[in-house]
Amino acid sequence: MPPSGLLLDSVYMEHETGAGHPESASRYTAVTNALTTSGLASKMRPIAAREALDDELALVHTRPYLKMVEQDIAQGAHDLSTGDTALSPKSRDVALRAAGGVLSAVDGILGGGLGSAFCAVRPPGHHATPDRGMGFCIYNNVAVAARYAQRRHGLDRVLIVDWDVHHGNGTQDTFYNDGSVMFFSTHQHPWYPGTGMAQESGAGKGRNLTINCPLAAGAGREEVLGAARSKLLPAASDFKPDLVIVSAGFDSREGDPLGGFRLTDPDFRELTLLIREIADRHAGGRVLSVLEGGYSLAGLAAGVTAHVEALIG
Repeated sequence: MPPSGLLLDSVYMEHETGAGHPESASRYTAVTNALTTSGLASKMRPIAAREALDDELALVHTRPYLKMVEQDIAQGAHDLSTGDTALSPKSRDVALRAAGGVLSAVDGILGGGLGSAFCAVRPPGHHATPDRGMGFCIYNNVAVAARYAQRRHGLDRVLIVDWDVHHGNGTQDTFYNDGSVMFFSTHQHPWYPGTGMAQESGAGKGRNLTINCPLAAGAGREEVLGAARSKLLPAASDFKPDLVIVSAGFDSREGDPLGGFRLTDPDFRELTLLIREIADRHAGGRVLSVLEGGYSLAGLAAGVTAHVEALIG
């Protein structure tokens, strides 16, 4: 089995969100400590972060939006002008290295001898639409990775699985009319950002390639894994992805302060094994996992540990 890669970089601590903000640098510390003390980090090949180029980000984001981010931060704004995302002087540099680090992981999987990778990046990305950052997100790391895998490495079909408690509206918007990327999401509804109804299923070439599973607060193993087995598995079998990308949000774990789901660490293991089953069957085992939410530090650490254990086998 090919080795798994791990993207860790202390630069991800330099995006400062202010006292009391749930998306803090402490999240990165919690994940890093968990993967190190468990011995998992030593079993994985390090991935080097790099800055994403504007041309790479423009595979998803509009040029005016990219310019706006640059201007907001240069002018000392404390929040992104398009939405609820805190900023600090180094936020753009950190976000560029988050997106670029994920692209390094794509390169590792699609040509560098890695079978899978976990990217412990921040800020998260799945709420960022082509022309709007929101929900703590600046650039949509997984969406840029999917497009990069297609344009740089020639893949035809990419599956994105999002188990964050919040709907990945930015990822959905990016690929809603696209016939080459399938987006599957389980998420709490009604909840931020208010999107992700079951009838939102794609349009045009992307018809039926967006699969939303909105679930009520209190949902756990039965509901989330049930949706994955009954809806994701058959859809993926028909779609036959060349790469599987996970928006790995751990705010769907029990006890998270920003979510009402009840997933446990064994549930994340089982979800990960299901993802690996899809990847082994259709994508040569290739799985790219990218951190999204998760705001209980202890819960985040435990959930990531369970996920990565199952990811690397």
